[in-house]
Amino acid sequence: VQLQASGGGLVQAGGSLRLSCTASGRTFSSGAMGWFRQAPGKGREFVAMITWSNGRTVYTDSVKGRCTISRADAKNTIDLEINSLKPENTAVYYCAADRNNYSIYNDTQISRYGFWGQGTLVTVSS
Repeated sequence: VQLQASGGGLVQAGGSLRLSCTASGRTFSSGAMGWFRQAPGKGREFVAMITWSNGRTVYTDSVKGRCTISRADAKNTIDLEINSLKPENTAVYYCAADRNNYSIYNDTQISRYGFWGQGTLVTVSS
């Protein structure tokens, strides 16, 4: 499975960005894909995920209400739209796809995800 992320860049505080991630090498009918982020000097943290079967979504508390994750089944693509961006949202954003035995993990656990994109940098200026 290969994941290709795009859409990062420089944005002013209060602005919005839309990140996309396209998966290849596998047909998705179960499991989930999601987004994590890693700020400078910090660990990688969960942002959002969406399941392929029914579109169930999960968000980390800090982005609820200003973030939307969506999927395009035919394109094996997920998008992440983030509004009202803050300087503390500056990070490398990574898309991820479930490993084969994902069901033993919780939705937000980094260990659930066995495939990762290359990351796309989002810089929010104040």
